[in-house]
Amino acid sequence: MSLPVTDTAVKPGGTPRHVDTLIIGSGFAGLGAAIKLVQEGKQDFVVLERGSDVGGTWRDNTYPGAACDVPSHLYSYSFALNPTWTRSFSKQPEIQNYISTVARKYNVLDKHVFDCDVQEARWNDVSARWEVQTSQGSFTAKIVISAVGALCEPSLPDIKGIDGFEGEIFHSARWNHDADLAGKRIAVIGTGASAIQIVPQLAAKAGRLDVYQRTAPWVLPRADREYTTLEKLAFKYVPGFQKLSRTGIYWMRETQVVGLAKAPIFMKPLQFAAERHLRMQIKDRDLREKVTPNFQIGCKRMLISNNYYPALTQPNVDLVTDGIAEVTANGIVDRNGATREVDAIVVATGFHVTDSPTFAGIIGKDGRSAAEVFEASGQQGYKGSAIANFPNMFFLVGPNTGLGHTSMVFMIESQLNYVIDAINTIERNGIGTIEVRQEVQDAYNKDLQDKLARSVWNNGGCASWYLDKHGNNTTLWPGFTFQFRNTTKKFDLAAYRSVATKNLPAITGDEIAAEIERGTASTVGIADDDEKVVAQ
Repeated sequence: MSLPVTDTAVKPGGTPRHVDTLIIGSGFAGLGAAIKLVQEGKQDFVVLERGSDVGGTWRDNTYPGAACDVPSHLYSYSFALNPTWTRSFSKQPEIQNYISTVARKYNVLDKHVFDCDVQEARWNDVSARWEVQTSQGSFTAKIVISAVGALCEPSLPDIKGIDGFEGEIFHSARWNHDADLAGKRIAVIGTGASAIQIVPQLAAKAGRLDVYQRTAPWVLPRADREYTTLEKLAFKYVPGFQKLSRTGIYWMRETQVVGLAKAPIFMKPLQFAAERHLRMQIKDRDLREKVTPNFQIGCKRMLISNNYYPALTQPNVDLVTDGIAEVTANGIVDRNGATREVDAIVVATGFHVTDSPTFAGIIGKDGRSAAEVFEASGQQGYKGSAIANFPNMFFLVGPNTGLGHTSMVFMIESQLNYVIDAINTIERNGIGTIEVRQEVQDAYNKDLQDKLARSVWNNGGCASWYLDKHGNNTTLWPGFTFQFRNTTKKFDLAAYRSVATKNLPAITGDEIAAEIERGTASTVGIADDDEKVVAQ
C-alpha cells in the first residue's frame, strides 16, 4: 500500500525546512532510529524515504521466493518481538508486514516524507548545518543519520551488448511482476543469495532456464518449517517463551564466529554438512563437479536452500559455467562462442556495497564526497557510525558492521544505542559540531584489519564483495556481536573533536567530570570567546 506524502514535505524552490535531526532511509535502521528518537522524547526530526512505504530492502525485493536466511525470532527488534511469525524462516511479505506494523504501532509515519529521493547532502561549515536537496524540496539539519543500508543499490553487470537486449530484462531487486514468464526461455545471471531463491521458482514455469554461474556458492540445508499451533500459542501467551527461543537462536548462531573470524579450521563441520547436502541432492557427477566451490566455506556468504540443487537437475534447466562474452538482441553468447536464445534475462548480481552510488551525494567539510574519500583510502569509519570529514553525521549499517552468520537487526540496535547517546551528549553539553578524530579512526581501522587478517573472509581462497578495491574487508565485523554491542554501549566523546554552539556559557567543571566519569570525555579547552571545544 502506498502511503501519502505528509505535511513534513517542502515544496521545491521553497524555503528549506530546518530540523534538528534528519534521517535518510526507513528500513530496519532508519525506522529504528525514528522510534528511538520518539522514545527519548525528541520530536524535531524527519525521515526521508525514496520509496512509498517503510521497509527498505524488504519493500523492494519482491521477487518470487524472497525470504530471510536468519531465523524469524532473531530477525526483529528486541523492543518489538513478533509472536505471530508463521514459520522459522520468514518470507518477504511477512517481514514487510512486520516492519509496517511496527511503524504504525510506534506512531512515526507522520514523521516520514515518502517518495522523496535525497539528491545531495552537503555540510555547510559556516552555519554548522547539513543542507539536504531532495526531489521534494530542501531541508537543513543539525544532525544527519544515514540509514540507506548496504543492500539498496542494485549492481548491474558490465556485459557487452546488454543494453541492446530486446526481451524482458530486470534486476532481482526491481522485479517486473507484469512480465509473463510462463513457458519462456529465461536466463538468470548470478548464483548468489537472491538467485538461489529465484531459480526454483522460475524452473517450475520456464520453458527453458539457463543459470549463468561465475562462482559456485556453498549451500547449506534450510531448516525451515511452519510453526505448530501449540508453538504459536506459546509464543503469544507463555511469558518469556519467545525471548527464551530468541536467546537460544542467538547463541547458536554466535558459535559460528569462532570459525569465521578466529580460527577458520573450525568451519570444517559446516563445510562437511554442505558437502553432504550437495551429494545427497545432486547425483550427476558432472553437474556436482560444476557446483562444488573451490574455496573454504564462509569465505563468501553462506547460502541456505533445500530446493536450489534439485532445480538444477530438472530437464528444462541448464547450468552454464562458460562465462558470458556478450548479450545480443535475443540471446546470450558464452565465451566458447555458443549462443543461447532467450526471451527474458533476470539479473541477480547483487548490490553496490563498498562502492554505493549514494556516497557521491554526501559532501563533507572539505568539499570531498564520501565516494571520493572512500576511493582514496577505502570505506573506513569509526565503530561503523562516524566518518572523519563528515561532522554531525552518523551512519547506520556503516563500514565493518556487516555479518556473515546472524541478524543485522542486533547490530543496528547496538548502533542506535551509540547514536542516541551521542545526540543526548550533544544536547547536554551544548555542542554545535562533532567529528571523529582522523587518528582515532585510523587506529580503530588498523585494529579491525589486524583482526580480519586471520578470518576465513581473508584466508578462505575467494574474492568476495566483502573486500574493497584496496583488498581490505570493509564490510564485516571481525568478532562476536556482543563485543560490538559492548563497544557501542555508550558514546565516547573523547574520540571526537567537538565545538560548542556559539554564545553558550562555558561548560562547568561538574559537567566535565560527569562526562569523564561516563567515559565519554577527557579534556575541555576554550577556543574563542564564544566557543568551547570539548576533547580537542
